[in-house]
Amino acid sequence: MRYAMIMAGGSGTRLWPMSRARQPKQLIPFIGGKSLLQIAFDRIEGVVPAGQRYICAGDVHREGVLSSLKGFDEARFLGEPTGRDTLNAVGYAAAVIARQDPEAIIAVFTADHIIEPVDQFRAIVEKGFSIVEADAEALVTFGISPTHAATAYGYLQLGAPLTSASKDKQAFIVDQFREKPPVHIASQYFAAGPQKYLWNSGMFVWRASTLLDCIARYRPSNHQGLMQIAEAWSSANQQSTLAQVYPKLEKVSVDYAVMEPASKDAKVKVVAVPMPLSWLDVGSWPAFAETCEKDEHDNAKGQGQHVLVNTHRTLVASSDPNHVIATVGCDDLIIIHTPQATLVCRKDQAESIKQLHTKIGEQIGSELL
Repeated sequence: MRYAMIMAGGSGTRLWPMSRARQPKQLIPFIGGKSLLQIAFDRIEGVVPAGQRYICAGDVHREGVLSSLKGFDEARFLGEPTGRDTLNAVGYAAAVIARQDPEAIIAVFTADHIIEPVDQFRAIVEKGFSIVEADAEALVTFGISPTHAATAYGYLQLGAPLTSASKDKQAFIVDQFREKPPVHIASQYFAAGPQKYLWNSGMFVWRASTLLDCIARYRPSNHQGLMQIAEAWSSANQQSTLAQVYPKLEKVSVDYAVMEPASKDAKVKVVAVPMPLSWLDVGSWPAFAETCEKDEHDNAKGQGQHVLVNTHRTLVASSDPNHVIATVGCDDLIIIHTPQATLVCRKDQAESIKQLHTKIGEQIGSELL
């Protein structure tokens, strides 16, 4: 049976001050009144039934997730006592779902992206499911055409077309999975072109049993802990076992821990399905600006009230309906207002917001983080 798990963790510090510990970026209703989690949940409508969709996020955000997704069954919320990176998030989901359905095929999605057109996205995910349904040893990842020599993404080195998909070249064997290479290697991959290298999107399809078998071979201590959690699931010891075991799991990404070694493992088959769509990782204010309405001066207008005079190429957004952002003679700025804090930043300094976030914690305190 088909299942989906949406990873909704992450702190989103580059989207401060709207993204905070109590309301991380996945739960902010700042994309046309919807949150990134709501958009991700709706995006798989018609591919996986709502009753077979799971959310994995920090347990502290349980109420935020449940209130964001009306009608979502709390039993399908997989709360993490603490973040232990993506290997444990996907392993946690696979172990719990496989306990009730040993034949489960799980698609893993992120809650960080705007992906369009949605109908084409759904068709590509269907292709991923069909590959795994035909081949139990396949680990499917979706590949994005690189737009620059990024060092923040993994790269998929494409080999031969998958036999079952060779006629339309919709899928390829991955000869090598290389996570976050240094810039000189990333530059070589980018120069080779998307017919040879794709970015890893962080979205996957696999059989729960195949993934768990890989974790058992590559990271046996993580596997042991995940099995302890699964064995206690739905028992009186469920929460106490989770609280005791999960924080002790080695913190590592699924890319490093599974996908890199799996691409060299004869027992499994890493398959890339190209996803030639508009794919925007909303992880910073400049990225958020790409989702906003633009005026004739290339100003990006997010939520809230704003009046701009002689202002160009500036992003403005406010979560306070009673506050007006007014500018005169401002160019190339990011201005974000909340009831607790206001950010004013040059666009070319957006990456320094992470450093600012740390400084605020040190000088003012964690209540603003």
